Amino acid sequence: QVQLVESGGGLVQAGGSLRLSCAASRSIGVIISMGWYRQAPGAQRDLVARITSSGSTDYGDSVKGRFTISRDSAKNTVYLQMNSLKPEDTAVYYCNADSCGRGDYWGQGTQVTVSS
Repeated sequence: QVQLVESGGGLVQAGGSLRLSCAASRSIGVIISMGWYRQAPGAQRDLVARITSSGSTDYGDSVKGRFTISRDSAKNTVYLQMNSLKPEDTAVYYCNADSCGRGDYWGQGTQVTVSS
């Protein structure tokens, strides 16, 4: 069973916008926080944004002011609105869920490519 289903990646020109979605299966259990990480070729996986069950958010420095994370608790879904995209935002974006007592879950990844 796929536990995190991501959607919304693709190709966009610099300055454009994309919206990523990640739906978590109920089988994951009680979710403490959900977020997005990204990994470019040859680079480490870095935090993009996280949101806790209480609504607190955290962003990577490079995306502050451009990206917004939000959630729909009823749907167990988290969204990442990405505006003013830059070529350096190009990466595979991974959804992550931190489940109480069960640890981390990861999505399969979705490619975001920003052309200059």
